[in-house]
Amino acid sequence: MHLDHASIVTRDLHGTLRFFRDVAGLTEGPRPPFGVAGHWLYGNGRPLLHIVLATIPAPDGLCSPRIDHVAFRVDSHDEWKRLIERLHATATHYNLAEVPHTQQRQLFVRLSPNVAVEFVAPLDFTDCQHGESDSRSVRSSLSEI
Repeated sequence: MHLDHASIVTRDLHGTLRFFRDVAGLTEGPRPPFGVAGHWLYGNGRPLLHIVLATIPAPDGLCSPRIDHVAFRVDSHDEWKRLIERLHATATHYNLAEVPHTQQRQLFVRLSPNVAVEFVAPLDFTDCQHGESDSRSVRSSLSEI
């Protein structure tokens, strides 16, 4: 497993894009057609930073821009299987989604109301052998583990 990307939610989409493109030196590249505006910025040919338009006001205690989540790339079917087994063994709540037009599955674990961890893998690594569903409502927070 390795770090895949970080995601920043911001009300200043253009300014954030300009900073990471013009100052940090990342390049804008292809992005799936999600239902919210955003950009994917690439480094060394990989989409390292996802910038997403904040579409709702930030709840109390949250600022915008903010780092919304970090994502880890799962490198094999066996690694995905072990991840699912650990989630079930610890009764950890998670949600599954597919990235549009990419044959990729996302698994999200909410660490707190403000921070998520994403695991992403090709669909063929993520067959639902373990009774996976689109949502597991077992535990609301990792703080209980």
